[in-house]
Amino acid sequence: MSRKTLKVGMQVPDFELTCYDPKAHDFTKVQLKDLKEKGKWTILFFYPADFTFV
Repeated sequence: MSRKTLKVGMQVPDFELTCYDPKAHDFTKVQLKDLKEKGKWTILFFYPADFTFV
């Protein structure tokens, strides 16, 4: 799989991930394309030091 560098303002390729839904108190799968189709705003946040031992 090749990797592309994404920059601010570029379109993010579709992806699927497992998320926790606090309303349902359960895990669910979310796809970026589904959020786009619904007109939902999406913020991708990456924090590499989170949950790591320092």
